[in-house]
Amino acid sequence: MHSPGWILVYTRTPVPGCYPSHLAHSVHLASSHDGRAFTALHRNYGILHALASVESQNVIHAKGLKRPWIFAAADGRMGIVAVKTNHDGSPDPEARGKVLLWLTQDLVRFEPQALVDLKRDADVEQVGCRYNHELQVYEFWWQDSTGGRYRNVLADLADLGSISPAEPVSGWPDELGGSGPIDCLSGSVLPEGAVPGNAVYVEASVLRRVERKWLPLENTAVTVPEMVYARSAQDVQAVNATAVYSDGSTARKAVRWQTDGIDFSRPGVYQVKGTVVQEKYSFPLAEGYADPVVLPWNDWYYYVATNDNVNNIGIYVRKGRTVAECFVPDAKEYLILDRDESRGLVQTFWAPEFHLCGGRLYLFFAVSGRQWGPQCHVMRLKEGGEITDPDSWEDPIRVVRRDGSNLCDRGITLDMTYFEIDGTGYVVWSERYHIGTPLDSGSMLYIATVDPKQPWRLTSDPVLLSRPLFGWENVEGTINNEGPYPLLVGDKVYLAYSGGAANGYTYAVGLLSTDKHQDLLDPANWYKSPTAVLSFYSVEGEYGPGHNAFYTNENGDVMITYHAEPTMRGSKRCTAIRRVHFDIDGEPRFDLSPDRDLRPELVPVTMKVVVGSSE
Repeated sequence: MHSPGWILVYTRTPVPGCYPSHLAHSVHLASSHDGRAFTALHRNYGILHALASVESQNVIHAKGLKRPWIFAAADGRMGIVAVKTNHDGSPDPEARGKVLLWLTQDLVRFEPQALVDLKRDADVEQVGCRYNHELQVYEFWWQDSTGGRYRNVLADLADLGSISPAEPVSGWPDELGGSGPIDCLSGSVLPEGAVPGNAVYVEASVLRRVERKWLPLENTAVTVPEMVYARSAQDVQAVNATAVYSDGSTARKAVRWQTDGIDFSRPGVYQVKGTVVQEKYSFPLAEGYADPVVLPWNDWYYYVATNDNVNNIGIYVRKGRTVAECFVPDAKEYLILDRDESRGLVQTFWAPEFHLCGGRLYLFFAVSGRQWGPQCHVMRLKEGGEITDPDSWEDPIRVVRRDGSNLCDRGITLDMTYFEIDGTGYVVWSERYHIGTPLDSGSMLYIATVDPKQPWRLTSDPVLLSRPLFGWENVEGTINNEGPYPLLVGDKVYLAYSGGAANGYTYAVGLLSTDKHQDLLDPANWYKSPTAVLSFYSVEGEYGPGHNAFYTNENGDVMITYHAEPTMRGSKRCTAIRRVHFDIDGEPRFDLSPDRDLRPELVPVTMKVVVGSSE
């Protein structure tokens, strides 16, 4: 039975080149069942990041935070306050007299962060908050950089503008440390590098919810029926196993049953052994291949990627009856689009993706002419054409706006993806202006509708969907939102994308989500996960995982393809593949290593097979 316990909020001490300030100066969470030994949640990777600011010239300035403080709200929610800083932890002039506030029902999904104006022109050094049940107000107790202490009161967290003026005080309440915050966690075992804020006691249901979401998922059991009735080997092979995970979720697994010892012509009871099947790929899978995509098509699998080994020149495709055949040594590659100056195809053949649009197969990709500047293009497979045959493809078409003008003339566009909902086509892509200059906008995600029969032409105006405003998206000068790819599950639309350094260890996958019945062109209808869902902290030995895609295998499993690097520095980007798991809430999880997806000792299974009548 789950017990109550504590939730700790903290930041971390930056480690340049390993865990930079953009990541360290964020809210981290840890849990404890005894109040002394705290276990890092989300693998000690930041969960809540201060939003960057965007100046009038459209330039992003990364922000950070310090001194987080967690408290219980009057309505059952939890709140977290923190001091807003620059990304390196220095005072943020834009946040003088203001503190960050997050509210959440469950410490899993967070309401949009707010900035609370404490109504005093001072650099905030530390802050605490509590609900005063006697006065029925929230009290913000804080200290400025000169040592001055103040108190503000607020009756309703939904009306931050009604907060009282800052009142000077001489001390703090005992629960906030008396004369000042004290190390109430002295003697506790804290996560590596933790700079602690405070810990709050929570009920068992809250702690269980937090831990099952933020601790690594693990396969805890595999079950098969104790006994089945069968008339043929096919009946037995149709019996699947159920893998159970630490959050209570499950996954269906195929089993290879050893039926040679069963005589299906003679009634009887037979004990059979089986091996649980796992589509498992070693890493690195294909060295020097980034942005990988796998397409199941007419009983074949096709693999395409950005080919770093040829300096991103040309688009190459592999094919196989199984996905594994695409990655055998010396697998044959077919060049389907080569460098051609006459057609403006010269460099940066980036991020090719296969998509079915209105029943026809297209390849989306970015390419530059002689002057560097990648732009989104699409090309269509001819009727009856073969994917690996370059002559089976029509000429590439540059993506245009609804009026026929170029999608972008003042910057670059790339990484366009596509999906359809109820006959409407949607494209999402990355766009960037003034790259490499002081006015660099960072790469941004845009969304628009298209006619599935003409996916190269927008039917709506582009809408800005996401910018790299979180610390994990904007790391050490790498300002990225790119590589979007859709995953449609029931009524849910997930859009995975990547941030951080595309050629470095900080590259990571983020997740946007919405309901397919919503207006997808309204950014307010999308929920953006505040933290990376796949990072260099997720799976040991994989650095900079990102720019992913999805496919469904023959067993019905959703698989994720992405690239990562086998070392922290100086290695090529390499293809990786593994299963997507859907957790107890039905949300996709991308971070199950093969051994956590299926524990090796649980692979062998047995059951009884009854041959004869089931009556």
